[in-house]
Amino acid sequence: MIARIKAMDGAKLHKLQQGVKWTVYTLLLINFVYYIFEDWDRASHVLHGGSTFLDWTAEFANSIDESGWFLLLLMFELETYVFEDKDLKGWLAHTVRGIRLACIVLIAHTIFAYADTVMDYLPTVPVENVSTLCDLTDEDVSYVYNLDYTEVTSQTCAELSTATEFYWIADDPVVTDLAGLKLERDLAWVDLAEAVIWLLILLAIEVIVRMQSHGVSGGKLMSTLNRVKFLLYATLISIGVYWAWLSHWLYLWDELVWIGGFAAIEMNVSEWRDELIEEGESA
Repeated sequence: MIARIKAMDGAKLHKLQQGVKWTVYTLLLINFVYYIFEDWDRASHVLHGGSTFLDWTAEFANSIDESGWFLLLLMFELETYVFEDKDLKGWLAHTVRGIRLACIVLIAHTIFAYADTVMDYLPTVPVENVSTLCDLTDEDVSYVYNLDYTEVTSQTCAELSTATEFYWIADDPVVTDLAGLKLERDLAWVDLAEAVIWLLILLAIEVIVRMQSHGVSGGKLMSTLNRVKFLLYATLISIGVYWAWLSHWLYLWDELVWIGGFAAIEMNVSEWRDELIEEGESA
């Protein structure tokens, strides 16, 4: 009787976990669509006739990054829940791991794009012969502050900044004042750090999955990787709070949803580990 009650409770818990997991995946998909529109809006201010293919991919780095992570999450879902690596053989195994490799390439591109942005923002290039932002109303440029791009027109220039010195953002037709330049540099570093942290989490999960696929369910390395992941997730939450402090509440939400998505994978891995332990005890 007790065993039946435990089985019923376990079934209800499993159903709840699956409901939460697929809700998180749906929210991630909605976020992905939002980032496409956000990247497109920013690109309309930054890209021009002389922009290269790399310039285009750099401006759509968030969309490319999101698509890579989303597909990667689905591949982990297949490997850690649907197949648990036991039935993942032959062409199916090559397909899943090939898609994962392609996703890692997309993520690597994002890190490269963010690093390139950091380098582009380092030079301090003043806008010459300008004492107010209104002097640029006929130059077809945009003003950026805190990632908010606004076209400089006679109607907007006076409201955007009261500074007397302005600076170019990289080689783009975008300007900002000294405070805006410092903030854009800081945010570029935050983007880069965030991307690297997620990559480290990915590597930790990958090692754990590979270990469990070979029947390893514990040990010092496993414990160390789990502690490292906890610290990395905590750092990501801190970054999300920083975004919220700058009024980018959606980025905090995005951080939390992605952590929820990987928590779902962690849940799959944990269930898989419990099964390995039970199989070991039975043996």
